[in-house]
Amino acid sequence: MPQSSHRDDFFQTDASIEDNDRKIAKSKNEHGSPIRLQSKILAIAADPLASQSVFVAESAGTIRKVSLETGETLALYRGPTAPLTSLTFSPDGKLLFAGCWDKTVWSWDVRSRQPQRRYEGHSDFVKSVTCARINGQDILISGGADSKIIVFGIAGGERLQVLKDHLRGVQDLCIDPTTLDENQTSTIKLFSAGSEREIREYTIGIGTSHVEGPLIAHETSVYKLYFDEDGDLWTASADNSTKCLTRDSGWKANLVLEHPDFVRDVVVFEQGGWVITACRDEEVRVWNKATGELYHTFTGHFEEVTGLLLLGSLVVSVSIDATIRKWSLRPADLQKSKEEAEKKPKEEEQPKQESMLTEEEERELAELMADDE
Repeated sequence: MPQSSHRDDFFQTDASIEDNDRKIAKSKNEHGSPIRLQSKILAIAADPLASQSVFVAESAGTIRKVSLETGETLALYRGPTAPLTSLTFSPDGKLLFAGCWDKTVWSWDVRSRQPQRRYEGHSDFVKSVTCARINGQDILISGGADSKIIVFGIAGGERLQVLKDHLRGVQDLCIDPTTLDENQTSTIKLFSAGSEREIREYTIGIGTSHVEGPLIAHETSVYKLYFDEDGDLWTASADNSTKCLTRDSGWKANLVLEHPDFVRDVVVFEQGGWVITACRDEEVRVWNKATGELYHTFTGHFEEVTGLLLLGSLVVSVSIDATIRKWSLRPADLQKSKEEAEKKPKEEEQPKQESMLTEEEERELAELMADDE
């Protein structure tokens, strides 16, 4: 049984002490060329103007623009004092938006970094944001823990629509890319997922909306939605699975990727035929898109992985361990990483302790509200 003289250890179980020691040891690894920040990273987005930098949303209430080449912070967007959960850009790329725990959506001018309008209407945390252009009007769409989806006019900040079809909190919003064609701008298709198993499908116009019957593909919460180049929809769920819902079948699942813990995010690298997933068990996994077989696991994060971003043949992952990590999907690099992982002695792998918490929202709250060291 481990012994400790640290006063804080007297309030922890043996298992939690061992897991904390494991994380401290693992935190020193350099896998994925980590860029270390000061607070938990809850979301990531590509820089619309530069391919070698990314924007990340932090629990400290800051949006940070980071160079992937040097790790340097290129810009900071300040104002909020509560965690930022999500981020997106206006259709013209001039405005940056972030959903916040203070129940509002913040916005900044991308170039000047000056705060702009705040969008209000939610009664709980804003968990997801996205933007679109309909009939020449730019709109902002937000989803909250209050179960509401709100459509705002970006220019004036007015609430155009409030959608209340979800029974629990909204976790993610994703626009069907096939409805963003330049020749069809009068309506868009919006898919939403939340802390229930149903996925909602909306047809949204300016001042109008229609909801289809819910898609039921999972047993519980769906965290992320992602459209691949074929127009099929990939999901990441708290039922420990990622699924591919095919458009031609009416959104039925034709592939299921089973995980040992909650799946937080999913992206698809079409050129390599890979599906990449982020899991609460700290791992980033690479799956064969055609067969569903697990090909490789990128190990490096020492806390839950919260987001993925695909930039060419590079997948970038972020975590509440406050690191940004980069993993190459180029054939030679991926093969080398796989071979090195297979050579690693099994005794070097320390077992992860399973979470004792059963309520997802309690765990999320505890993680995000913990004091940053």
